[in-house]
Amino acid sequence: MLDKNKVLDCTHSGLDIFKYYLPGTWRVGRNFKNPFYNDTRASCNIYFDRRSNMYRLKDFGNPDYDGDCFSIVGKIKNLDCTKDFTEILKQINEEMGLGLENGNTFPRTKYPLKTEIRKENSTKEPSHIPKHYSLFERSFTLKEIDFWKQFGITREILKLYKVVSLEEFTSETKDSKPFTMQSSEREPMFGYLGKKYVKIYRPFSQIRFLYGGNLPESYCFGLEQLPAKGNTLFITGGEKDVLSLASKGFYAICFNSETSSIPENLIKKLSYRFKHILILYDVDKTGLEASLRHQKQLSGFGVNRLVLPLSGTKQEKDISDFFRMGNTKNDFNQLFIEFLDQLYNETMAILKPCEIDFSQPPIASQTLISINDVPLGTQGNLMGLTGGEGTGKSNYVGSLIAGTLSQDDYIDTLGTTILPNNEGKAVLLYDTEQSETQLYKNISGILKRSGRENMPDYFKAYCLAGMSRKERMQAILQSMDKFHYQFLGIHMVVIDGIADLIRCANDEAESVALIDELYRMAGIYKTCIVGVLHFTPNGLKLRGHLGSELQRKAAAILSIEKDDDPKISVVKALKVRDGSPLDVPLIQFSWNKEKGMHVFVGEKTKEEKEKRKEMELANIARNVFSQQKRYTYAGLCEKLQSVMAVKDRTAKSYIKFMREKGLIDKDAENNYELKK
Repeated sequence: MLDKNKVLDCTHSGLDIFKYYLPGTWRVGRNFKNPFYNDTRASCNIYFDRRSNMYRLKDFGNPDYDGDCFSIVGKIKNLDCTKDFTEILKQINEEMGLGLENGNTFPRTKYPLKTEIRKENSTKEPSHIPKHYSLFERSFTLKEIDFWKQFGITREILKLYKVVSLEEFTSETKDSKPFTMQSSEREPMFGYLGKKYVKIYRPFSQIRFLYGGNLPESYCFGLEQLPAKGNTLFITGGEKDVLSLASKGFYAICFNSETSSIPENLIKKLSYRFKHILILYDVDKTGLEASLRHQKQLSGFGVNRLVLPLSGTKQEKDISDFFRMGNTKNDFNQLFIEFLDQLYNETMAILKPCEIDFSQPPIASQTLISINDVPLGTQGNLMGLTGGEGTGKSNYVGSLIAGTLSQDDYIDTLGTTILPNNEGKAVLLYDTEQSETQLYKNISGILKRSGRENMPDYFKAYCLAGMSRKERMQAILQSMDKFHYQFLGIHMVVIDGIADLIRCANDEAESVALIDELYRMAGIYKTCIVGVLHFTPNGLKLRGHLGSELQRKAAAILSIEKDDDPKISVVKALKVRDGSPLDVPLIQFSWNKEKGMHVFVGEKTKEEKEKRKEMELANIARNVFSQQKRYTYAGLCEKLQSVMAVKDRTAKSYIKFMREKGLIDKDAENNYELKK
């Protein structure tokens, strides 16, 4: 039975308990700042009370902390002195190693006394004097190896972490009286060696821990063995737990005890090196309370805690016991996966519908716009259309819309195949540039081409030139939502002048946000959004941040240009998601006076298409090699992907074509250079 008086006898009337549990540099009889709250004035004092014959604490700034050593420990442990006094005595006895479980009184100087715990940023020297010590090492006996082996700890790990078997340990008590401890078969003795200190571990003795030399206040076992970078770091309650985890391939450290303060600056540094830092303390009452307290203290660094599925008894409470009971590395890894499931529960729930189930292929997107069976505009995607002034962009856009309105088997859609809108879903045209008069004229041409006299209800056209840029985007998004429900879907959306939806087409942030939002809307409404960009492209790549972002996200980009014959406009592909844009036929259309509209006049010949491909790639080659004289094959391939916004296999086919046409050549070191 634990007794209050015996505890006081073993701890210098409670003074050693204050020294063990109360952090900070303080002295008896002198005022100091209370370390348990943001104390601004030194008004806390520890003194000897002659009436009770024990040391007490007086806080003139906060009387809640007034009391003896037992009340202070109770406050630290969240225990009530009146109700939980026996538990307080028990925890003091266990943590300080007093050895009073059986009513025996041991010399006060033999427990692992923490004479002083300084604050991390303190610059004062410790008030205690390091005790001299000597030790005699010996080889591990087979029985000692078996002791470590039950926790999965190998000889290699013991050597790596500087754990030795000791024959004898000699040091001195607080009163400078020498004492010697020897190892025996029943009570083996091990040492955790450090610089100018040793921590003694006696697993089967009543006094389990002793210290020799100058144990640093920043004691952290396992710190030197950590890698520069890692995924997960565990903070355990003791050295044996660190060794057990290390033997399974996990990274771990520990401080002097579970109740020791954890320096925040060290955790800050480690948080840059490790993705996860988890507190893995014992699952008894002390360990659970300490891990929860440290987790709250270090939450700013992303520190969490992992609670082992153990009973919490003396034989089943820590990670060493977990492995001793037969659990494997995979079993522990599964616990960590379950922890991540809880940590990322919301994110994983959101991701679940996005997961690809290979056994259930997704429904293929319908192709709304294509040329010679090459998909250009598909459901859930963007399609870009660009060109200079007077090249016929509006007429080509009109032909796309006319294809969705047509009731005839065939209408002239200027060489482009359009999926008919047989279900009467919404077809929306937003024009940000032209006047109402010009837009009305364009719509008249659309209806004429489609064979209609009047606009169907599902076709909506809006002139947004008079709105502010912010109002335009809001109007587009809200009207799309309304018409999606009104007409049970949206077949096609055309935004003629998407650059007028943001303040500057060269603003990267605005450009990315706009294209992301349009791409999101295309996916939500399962439609194709055709964005008309009034830029003149430079070869095969659009200019400006908006052009680059559209080219990156769109399924296809078409450019309308004037032919050598100014009466003819040519439609050429700048990008197709699958394949090379240079292999898409060149579509031609021109004005037909008799029909009063533009008409399809055929494709460019194969020779002309090859000539165009060679000219385009010659321009690209001159541009690429003006920045760097020589490229490796991989470097040139990567550069072409970046410049032309094409995939790896397309870039490789371009390199082959440029070599065949004599545009580039290899040097003696097999690097590519522009052929002179």
